[in-house]
Amino acid sequence: MSILYKAAGWGSIFAILALIVTFLKQIIALVSQILALISFFMFAIKILVVLTFIVLIGAVGFMIFRSWDKNRRAEV
Repeated sequence: MSILYKAAGWGSIFAILALIVTFLKQIIALVSQILALISFFMFAIKILVVLTFIVLIGAVGFMIFRSWDKNRRAEV
């Protein structure tokens, strides 16, 4: 009977180790998903910054063209 108790003791240790390994795998998977989400948001922010600068440069160009056009019409 003592052999069964010893076997049960080792079996429970292995079961706890298997649970810990499974838990760590799940934590690693969760962290990788969170990092993927963060990288997606960072990419979206980069796209917004680039589009903002494109709009800003276009607005400055439009203002320069409008000013140049008004000065040219005033001369005529």
